[in-house]
Amino acid sequence: MDAAPPLGPARRSVLVAGTATAALTACPWAAAAAVPAGEVPAAVPAGRAAGAGAAAGALPLRGDRDTQGDILAGSRKDHACLLLLHFRGAALARRWLGRLLPEISTTEEMARFNAAFSAARVKSGGTDPASLSALWTSFSLTHSGLRLLAGRDPFPALPAGGTAEAFTQGAARRAEALGDTGAGAPDSWLFGAEEPGRAVHAVLGLAADEPGRLAEAVARHRDAVRAVGGTVVFRQDGATLTGALRGHEHFGFADGISQPGVRGFDEPDPAGATTVLGKPGTRIVPAGEFLVGQEKVGQRPAGLPAWATGGSFQVVRRLAQDVPGWWEQAGERLAELKKGGVAPPEATPTWLAARLVGRWPGGTPIAGCPAAEKPGPPGRDPDADLTYGDDPQGWRTPLFAHIRKGNPRDGLVTVPGRPPLGAAELDGRRIIRRGIPYGPAYDPAAPQGAAGGADTPRGLLFIGYQADLVQQFEFVAKRWINDVDFPPGRNPRVGADPVLGPDSPVAFETPSDSGGRATTLTFARFVRTEGALYAFTPSLTTLRRLADGRLDASIEVHPGTVLRSGDVLDAGDARLAFGSDGDLVLLDRDGGRPWRADTAGAGRDAFFSRDGELSVRDDAARTVWSSGTAGHPGARLLVRPEGDVVIVDGDRVLWRAPGGHPE
Repeated sequence: MDAAPPLGPARRSVLVAGTATAALTACPWAAAAAVPAGEVPAAVPAGRAAGAGAAAGALPLRGDRDTQGDILAGSRKDHACLLLLHFRGAALARRWLGRLLPEISTTEEMARFNAAFSAARVKSGGTDPASLSALWTSFSLTHSGLRLLAGRDPFPALPAGGTAEAFTQGAARRAEALGDTGAGAPDSWLFGAEEPGRAVHAVLGLAADEPGRLAEAVARHRDAVRAVGGTVVFRQDGATLTGALRGHEHFGFADGISQPGVRGFDEPDPAGATTVLGKPGTRIVPAGEFLVGQEKVGQRPAGLPAWATGGSFQVVRRLAQDVPGWWEQAGERLAELKKGGVAPPEATPTWLAARLVGRWPGGTPIAGCPAAEKPGPPGRDPDADLTYGDDPQGWRTPLFAHIRKGNPRDGLVTVPGRPPLGAAELDGRRIIRRGIPYGPAYDPAAPQGAAGGADTPRGLLFIGYQADLVQQFEFVAKRWINDVDFPPGRNPRVGADPVLGPDSPVAFETPSDSGGRATTLTFARFVRTEGALYAFTPSLTTLRRLADGRLDASIEVHPGTVLRSGDVLDAGDARLAFGSDGDLVLLDRDGGRPWRADTAGAGRDAFFSRDGELSVRDDAARTVWSSGTAGHPGARLLVRPEGDVVIVDGDRVLWRAPGGHPE
């Protein structure tokens, strides 16, 4: 299922420190790289230098030693474990966190290792290098966990409808809106809906190549948590499936194929720069959609506190899969199609299942090979030629297909009869997906109660990263996956995603002599939510401060951000707003205006440059007011709960409102 990929090929390294909430991205076409046994590739120089295979500065995020590695690089391990933790007291929890910090994996070390592994695998003709293995460690916090460690609420204000509100409420309170009802409702969850006295505070992710090494790490961390009075509320293990199902999820489909490219991390194709080099079907998305503090689509403000900079919101979901039930349903619906003359007589349940997913089991999109799977050559992007733009009716890739519902690409028609939206217009909805199967593969010959039997727990541990829970994960789940009227305005309605969505009729559309024909099929749900969490994966800088009991709740305006009419950055006692009249103003809690730029009638927007200057621009992009702080790359613009707005360079205040004068 493209919505939640499992791990890729086995990884071997001698790296010890590391991150991995889940190992991931299993793609049969994955490449690989070489380092002598017992050695680790030479470290990239300190700072945000480029990672392996890129010129210095060309891909700055590959050299990032402050962000956790699983967000952008991906841990890609065969064995993983999540320990969901509860702490009784803040002081001991902070002390434990301080000791954990050196083990947390960074983007730089994980990207460097993955590049070395890929190069070695290519050199060996596709064989995993036995000399390389790694143990990765990651750490995330729920809202209650952040509040415990900081000793205060992490948000100075809580704007309604935004990601801060979603994170604060948590997955259980938002479950019904996301379709987690009935057997998948929170009252049946294994984690995520605990009483406050056992609420999950933190997610400790561990991933490794060898199960013994992982087991040793799990035991060590479990004992360390208990030593400070903490509790392991739940333990979730996962492992790549073996044999013919390697790189697949439990329904039998290759997973983790379609991930977004990330600007500043993935190398762009020189021919166009909008897609990843070697993956012409993969768009490069602004990094701020996944990592707070980087530039977002449309240069929009994140509106989040400074502690969030360098981190990402994490969604954790345990998705149980009823494998025999799902395949039995596919066979029953196929019989209906054959009876109606819609499916060819020789079609098998796999033929229909491929249309439900949008891919054949090996990963090839059905858009280019509707009759049977035709795997491409090793190393070729399976989505290189994937397009929905020439298939607005869904005759080749059904409009309800799982991969099309979750990522409409260039084929989203919002008004029937009109051209589809450009693919770039959907960049702000993408999610980086990490995941791994749990439980043994289904064996039809296994008796009841035996490993591999129908009643054995199995499914997918889904982990997703995004900078905005509401506009990314929740939007895709509610407005696309679960919505029976998406794409909108069609008669009959398209129906929900038959892989992840709720019980729903779907319109199976095919061409006919009269133009088109829709056959209604009804699909029941065979994927059930058994636990869910909203967490945040902070930067190492933020974790160090939390270990000291500190948390900067100032709202940060990141370089490259544009404020437009109606934008309000709320820090409680101070709100920075760009009004409809074109004026940039500071508002206090009572609505007073202790400072304004006096640009009413002239200002079009406000811009905070990478050179450290805040300015208001008119319709001709001319500066009509500025802070006068240019020449300070790396400066930060903060709306502080104390009631003012400052531009700082390190500890030095360059500009402050009200007053607008350096201190």
